[in-house]
Amino acid sequence: MTNQTLAELQKEAGIGGYGEEVDRDIPQIDMSDYFNRKEEITDALWDAATGIGFFQLTNHGIPQELIDEAFLLSAGFFDLPADTKAQYPLKPGTNAGWEYKAQVRPSTGTADQKESYQITLPRMKGLWPSGEELNGFKETMLAFERHNWALAMKVLDCFAERLDFGPGFFTEGHAPDTPEYQSTLRLIHYLGMEDAKPEDFKFWRAGAHTDFDCLTLLHQKAGQGGLQVCPGKDSKGRAILWTDVPPLGGVITCNIGDMLMRWSDDKLLSNLHRVRMPKPEEYLGPRYSIAYFAQANMDTMLAGPEGKYEPMTAHDYIQMRLGANFAKK
Repeated sequence: MTNQTLAELQKEAGIGGYGEEVDRDIPQIDMSDYFNRKEEITDALWDAATGIGFFQLTNHGIPQELIDEAFLLSAGFFDLPADTKAQYPLKPGTNAGWEYKAQVRPSTGTADQKESYQITLPRMKGLWPSGEELNGFKETMLAFERHNWALAMKVLDCFAERLDFGPGFFTEGHAPDTPEYQSTLRLIHYLGMEDAKPEDFKFWRAGAHTDFDCLTLLHQKAGQGGLQVCPGKDSKGRAILWTDVPPLGGVITCNIGDMLMRWSDDKLLSNLHRVRMPKPEEYLGPRYSIAYFAQANMDTMLAGPEGKYEPMTAHDYIQMRLGANFAKK
């Protein structure tokens, strides 16, 4: 285990307690008329990313019809028989394919109560379900992936301006037309709890963690809550004050990842978040979400504007983080 991997494990270890719930305002940022309003949008994004580290995008330009189709087909994939899904397995280090309860968080030491299917375009050979198994799946997900990429690049270009990187800097670093591309669209199905035993609620749908990408765009379904954010820790290094992030239809929830925090010399903040179990009075059915993880291409060098950290490639960074967060299969 490398020193860097050990540091990542230690970063998340010991933050698995429930803590307290407090209300905070989650900033909402209107992305409409982007090119004419870019200065105003940049100010709002920078304030949110250097403060709470979470924000929500409205009028973001991704068609609601496409979002709805992506959720419909995501549920269709997870409804496939287990032996069918098992034909498309997630292999260690690839960030592509299907996994079931394979992600073990250092914060909890237990597997997240979910399954996921990850789309990382250059690594998808043999991993797409056939048309007979799920018609329209590949076409829809390819379109949805590219819409999310374009929106992520708009957000990142606002950050580039404040970090004294040139226009299009992050777009070049996340170029999709290369085998080095490693941004990921992740379909997630949190298991329903309708017939769960009381002890099952002691687990986490997703244990407390930070993301290891640059920027996460999260699509949630209205009525399917549970996402919580904890910006900052107390004087003893404990993450104890958690805030619910509302699952609003048509609104995209975003957070900064560790890769961008490092790349920005810690100006942009990657904060802890988790998905808690539903409370007895809440919806107990399955929870679906779709996340797009914008993470720099494998050969992109992460070098901050002030040189706070030693430069390293995005490939080395992602492999370090995958090793810390997935059980060996």
